[in-house]
Amino acid sequence: MSGIKAVIQAGGQGTRLYPYSTVLPKALMPIGDGTVADKLIEMFASAGVDEVYITLSEKNKISSLIKSYCGDGSRYGLKIHYITETEPLGTIGPLRLFASELNTSFMVTNSDVAVDMDVSDFIEFHRKSESLLTVAVAKQTVSIEYGVMEIDDGRVFGFREKPTEEFCVSTGVYCMEPRILDYVPEGVAYGFDRLIEALLENKERVMAFDRTENWIDIGRIEDLRRAQEKAAQGLL
Repeated sequence: MSGIKAVIQAGGQGTRLYPYSTVLPKALMPIGDGTVADKLIEMFASAGVDEVYITLSEKNKISSLIKSYCGDGSRYGLKIHYITETEPLGTIGPLRLFASELNTSFMVTNSDVAVDMDVSDFIEFHRKSESLLTVAVAKQTVSIEYGVMEIDDGRVFGFREKPTEEFCVSTGVYCMEPRILDYVPEGVAYGFDRLIEALLENKERVMAFDRTENWIDIGRIEDLRRAQEKAAQGLL
């Protein structure tokens, strides 16, 4: 997988992790014997990724701690570059700041995910599918603890007692091709939701990779604790 680059989006404010996020950025939250950033960078390094770009925010002063902690990447066996946005650009907008560097297949991940997946398998799947975007997905089950009425114009046409639904949700881990940046405007906030809507509207090929073993969005305190418990059990 030599030549593959990866991007960690770490400019967010981490408001859902308050008050922890007033001391540490999300990427430096402790997981197992390291941090979220350690786990992500080590995952990339194990797949042969040799360059990682970490986006930071000038508006989030503590995000600079990530640069101090991760350094130039030598301790992970790769090169780390830092990109600082002066204004919030959303989850995808910052990619335009260094678009010229993203000249091969590249991965993008949020900095608030704890994930266990085979990155080499993910990249191979993406390349073989010839997709512009591949999204790593995880299955999530949602249970409703009430009887659900199915209604059309006020008339009940069905009833389900405490139904359970299964959904494939985005893990916040993606593999992209450079051409995808044609869809990302410069200098404005642009999120993943708007990107995927634009791709689907233009009939671009988008694929889902559903071989994620363990995944937790650590954006909330209770989920961070759950991730820490899983890491202690060797599951992350």
